[in-house]
Amino acid sequence: MWVVTTVLAAQLVGCLPTEGDAGSVESREPGKSVDAPSDRPSTSGSDGPAQRLLATLAVKGRAPKTGYAREQFGRAWADVDRNGCDTRDDILRRDLADPTFKPGARECVVLSGSLADPYTGARIPFEHGEVGVDIDHVVALGDAWVKGASLWPPEKRLALANDPLNLLAVDASTNRSKGDGDAATWLPPSRAYRCKYVARQIAVKAKYALSLTQAEHDAMATILADCPGEPAPVGDAPTSVPIAHAEPRRAEPRHAEPSPPVPSAANDPNYGTCKQAKANGKGPYVRGRDPEYAYYQDRDADGVVCE
Repeated sequence: MWVVTTVLAAQLVGCLPTEGDAGSVESREPGKSVDAPSDRPSTSGSDGPAQRLLATLAVKGRAPKTGYAREQFGRAWADVDRNGCDTRDDILRRDLADPTFKPGARECVVLSGSLADPYTGARIPFEHGEVGVDIDHVVALGDAWVKGASLWPPEKRLALANDPLNLLAVDASTNRSKGDGDAATWLPPSRAYRCKYVARQIAVKAKYALSLTQAEHDAMATILADCPGEPAPVGDAPTSVPIAHAEPRRAEPRHAEPSPPVPSAANDPNYGTCKQAKANGKGPYVRGRDPEYAYYQDRDADGVVCE
């Protein structure tokens, strides 16, 4: 993912229309856009929930990005809620319309569906194995790293990376333009969604006690000034989850290999493969009874070869 330029960031934060704005719903391909969300809360009154929560967040500079890697936040899409499905499929099941699933005991692997993309307003078909839909970390993991997460224990980083509050199914190409950007450098192209997007970032940062830069704080405040009643979403996932370590693989019991047989005129010759032995009408050979057993590999470890 890539960082958006300063000029574009200024346009996004200021919410000012620009000539040929690639992020506007109107500039999407004909026939691919859908009605932009229109369910904004009333702007009557002031100091709505997201605004109040914003005021509680610490404002400070970024820490160095030294040591950051995706692996610092655990295995991607771990099944932290132990429901038998990985986090990616949990979010696809939540966010897609009309999802279909791979046949099985659980509705886990999502095969198809339709996404009303919140970032662009477009309707995007989803097919398993294709790259049109991403799961976005609303607060990017790289951004979290430099604003507090580098000091966390692994259990808390794993929780943030898999918290449904911090995850949205979105258009893949739009998501990849975001990189590790915060609200000062990247906002969704769909202006109708920016209030909800900023409110969700605030909710995540408040839940995990992540800080803001001054520029990020000011960008959020500017967005929320247009929707002062915007609520902050709530998520009930825990902020620390146990790390699932792979169980050590138990060693298969090993059978003592018999000593190589002493050549004898009574023994069958070593044909090299069981296929050749059977072609000559030989076999099967039983371990401990037939010296010829040692000539061949007992692939199923049942004590019989060339059966």
